Amino acid sequence: MSWQHYALLWLSGLAAGAVNALAGGGTLITFPTMVALGLPSLVANVSNTVALCPGYLGAALAQRRDLAPQQRRVAVLTPIATVGGIAGAYVLRHTSAGAFDRVAPFLVLAAVGLLAAGPWIKRRAQRAGAAPGPANLALASLATAAVALYGGYFGAGMSVMIIAMLGVMLHDSLVRVTALKQLLALVINGAAAAYLLLTNGDSGLVRWPVVLVVGSAAVVGGAAGARLSQRINEATLRAVVIAIGVAFAVSYWVR
Repeated sequence: MSWQHYALLWLSGLAAGAVNALAGGGTLITFPTMVALGLPSLVANVSNTVALCPGYLGAALAQRRDLAPQQRRVAVLTPIATVGGIAGAYVLRHTSAGAFDRVAPFLVLAAVGLLAAGPWIKRRAQRAGAAPGPANLALASLATAAVALYGGYFGAGMSVMIIAMLGVMLHDSLVRVTALKQLLALVINGAAAAYLLLTNGDSGLVRWPVVLVVGSAAVVGGAAGARLSQRINEATLRAVVIAIGVAFAVSYWVR
């Protein structure tokens, strides 16, 4: 890759970090950019998973105080998220490049749909009236396993899925639900990235220059996005990301 390519990757990472801090869906920027610059879709997905870990860590640390009263939930859901993330990464690691090429547009469109439904999901989470108790935590555990499997395989839209699941099944404030979401997203992505790194070997699925450029930019973008959250229209930003995702899926099918 030329320096111009790396400059574009850095800008995509910067935008993804800001978008994740503001509206979610940053993967719909970095993943298409990597593919457009010539990375095979499977390599782009694996490298993107590893690159976005620092951003998830920063988000989780920012809301750690809201996690303190949720120790039981953390103790139950974190191991499930870990196993699910590894399982999703295992399936990804054993997916052929051709098979992933065929499924990638559908995954992107699914993430676009989740992002579009994000505002409704947040409102539903705020209005959720499920009573707290072991039964709801058990249902949340099953849902966490399914979301973690998806997140370990293809992370776009994962945060929205977690918010939807926790908001409906656990009776709590959106702030605390979001804090738990940040932790679970970090665990799922981190477990998947760790598995992919440990099993990378000579496969070349992780492109380290790309990971370092996108990852460092995503951290900067996340910090900037948090500061600009009161100045940027979230709906407009979400619409732009959705348009990027749809355009990528259509171009992928045409190609």
